[in-house]
Amino acid sequence: MKPVLSKLLLACGLALSLPALADTWLIRDARVFDGEKLHARRSVLVQDEKIVDADFRGPVPPNARIVEGAGRTLLPGLIDAHVHAFQQFELPLLFGVTTQLDMFTSVSVLQEMNDRMRRHDNRTRADVISAGTLVTAPDGHGTEYGMTIPTLTRPEDAQSFVDARIAEGSHFIKIVMEDGGSKFKFKSLDLATVRAVIAAAHKRGKLAVVHIGNLANARAALEAGADGLAHLFVGRGLSEAEVQDFVRLAREKRAFIVPTLSVLESVAGLRADDLLADAGLTALLTNEELAPLKVSFGQQPAAAIMTSPRQLVAALSKAGVPLLAGTDAGNPGTLYGISLLHEVAALVQAGLTPVQALAAATSAPAKAFRLQDRGRIAKGYKADLVLVQGDAASDVTALHHIVEVWKDGAVLTDTRQAKQQQVAQALQQRQQGYAALPHDGRISQFTPEHLGSALGMGWMASSDQMMGGQSQVDLKVLEAGADGQRPLEIRAKVATGFAFPWAGVAYMPGAQPLQPADLRAAKLLRFRVKGDGQRYVVAMLSSGSRIPVNVGFATSDSWQEVVLRLEDFRGVDFGAVTMIAFNAGPQAGDYQFQIADVRLVSQ
Repeated sequence: MKPVLSKLLLACGLALSLPALADTWLIRDARVFDGEKLHARRSVLVQDEKIVDADFRGPVPPNARIVEGAGRTLLPGLIDAHVHAFQQFELPLLFGVTTQLDMFTSVSVLQEMNDRMRRHDNRTRADVISAGTLVTAPDGHGTEYGMTIPTLTRPEDAQSFVDARIAEGSHFIKIVMEDGGSKFKFKSLDLATVRAVIAAAHKRGKLAVVHIGNLANARAALEAGADGLAHLFVGRGLSEAEVQDFVRLAREKRAFIVPTLSVLESVAGLRADDLLADAGLTALLTNEELAPLKVSFGQQPAAAIMTSPRQLVAALSKAGVPLLAGTDAGNPGTLYGISLLHEVAALVQAGLTPVQALAAATSAPAKAFRLQDRGRIAKGYKADLVLVQGDAASDVTALHHIVEVWKDGAVLTDTRQAKQQQVAQALQQRQQGYAALPHDGRISQFTPEHLGSALGMGWMASSDQMMGGQSQVDLKVLEAGADGQRPLEIRAKVATGFAFPWAGVAYMPGAQPLQPADLRAAKLLRFRVKGDGQRYVVAMLSSGSRIPVNVGFATSDSWQEVVLRLEDFRGVDFGAVTMIAFNAGPQAGDYQFQIADVRLVSQ
């Protein structure tokens, strides 16, 4: 396509993405789920940013735009009760998510979103109601993302810490009570400090929500007075006594629970295949945007560890404990907006009725977080609405079939169509052919002067220091062996100080660091290795993902060839690979290994 024409189409797409001016809409004769119950047939009148009549029966107002609702369900704009909003702010609206409850983002994002909402200038994005900076211990969960945040050590400092968050613009307080799992450890706030933070939040009229990682911490947080839990936890099953005791405690404390089944499934190595298999949904997402849905925290499926959270969801629902639909979007296995459609279905599979699951994504989070202007279809509420084909109150997969979305009374037809065109154009360009590999597949050209490659910019040292860690690595090119290839020696000192420490060497296949390269012509990664007998990993990263996919390999004191199938790097987009690394870790200690003759080959 000619550059001028391409720019013209892009300009048209951007123009189409601008919201229509808010005016008067009549959604006529639809099934209406008002956030709590279903009405078989109603008409809803919207004027400017508000719903002016949730059961309109008069003549069509002059100049009103009519949308026929027959065979369709009108719902309040969906609310994702657990995200980490730091990117892709326009995505949620494409899937009917008009509000996100953010559990940790940067202060700059928090304040920008607060300002946009204050100015009523946020029609192109979902509203973000945020905790801002979470409350955690030094080296605790939340400190591992490469940005410096304030931390808390003593209960005596809880009130000033909470007051500082409120001054920054936090809507509620998020507390971390998490010490990690068997493979990694975090430092955690002690119970006395958690109690003090909850009391400090309540003193200022703010909700206190707690991130937990196991049953003991969940119980402790509720007993400490938490208003809600930001997660449930994985496990192979709880006893009936454990389930009932937990449910009884949640009821007594009048707490709400955000199960976040979507991210727990990711921990269990499960993917949201219902989303990936729906062409109507994926037509709204670029390959880069789809990338997080194709990977998971767990490298291998372990469905059995979803038993505990599903047990608790069923029991909590039966007992009437408020459940809120939240995804933990921003993490592997999840994506803003679209993952909430999966979360609603997962709640139904865990035991909720479709109406209960829809309420968990609309009125329940609005009520729990004291958002009095949304989550319902009622007079005076925000005109945040979703119209879907079918009866969503009997089959929640109707949420996949969006007819229209309104945000603050502005319709998003043009925005969704422009995004579909953008995705289709990108797909067409991608299908034009693969990038050529070197004739022999060799991507390692190690010399004392340069760690080069016939493809891309070459190789460089890599460690967790870029994320604030303490690991170190030293690279040295050795004398050539009998085959004429110079090995690269990697000496690594993996240290604590980062949650997932690593040190090694990274190959950059693009022209610049982390620039994507099309490696779809390759099927195998071959390399020679020898070392100290410890295990290492090849870590592969593609555009749109923040956490690499790892495949392990062993070393010995003699040279051996390792052959890895690229298809085993589950979820990597080989059309946009940004890095291939050879890493030591995460166990702390000293490591030494050598690699040579690294090749990407088609067979």
